[in-house]
Amino acid sequence: MDKPEAWLRGPIAGIDPLLMPAAHALVQVREEAERIVEGLSPDELNARPGGGAAVAFHLRHIAGSIDRLATYARGATLSEDQRSAAAEEAAGGAADPASLLSGVSRAVAAALQQMRETPRGSLTEARAVGRAGLPSTVIGLLFHLAEHAQRHAGQAVTTAKFARRATPSGPCAPR
Repeated sequence: MDKPEAWLRGPIAGIDPLLMPAAHALVQVREEAERIVEGLSPDELNARPGGGAAVAFHLRHIAGSIDRLATYARGATLSEDQRSAAAEEAAGGAADPASLLSGVSRAVAAALQQMRETPRGSLTEARAVGRAGLPSTVIGLLFHLAEHAQRHAGQAVTTAKFARRATPSGPCAPR
């Protein structure tokens, strides 16, 4: 039997209970990313069934968006490297499963560490988002980075199912 979803496995060490739902969501995203890429060929990772975004894009975007939103939660602005990486997410290019998973895993680990280091008293502090400086809070950004990552993980799951059927190497390919 598979283990229960992350939110049903109890607290994550060092995470404030107010941030636990976001932390559980991130752990779930990391685990789903591993399941998503299992057995996908490079063609399937980069396939865009119906013209939608590829699995590779979703996984790159999960890692990048977690990093960017965590930066805003710390009260910092994006670096030039972060801006360049955001532009490269959509550009695509060759994607290998190991590097995609490594990117997601590093981003999740860094966000969980940031959550551990975030004092409860700072959760309602104002934060500015993006060049326009749109209003948010520390807790708003930490929750958004988790739910945004989950949204893209869900899209990647669906895309992977269609990609497996749409490429000649997929299990439903004509023989």
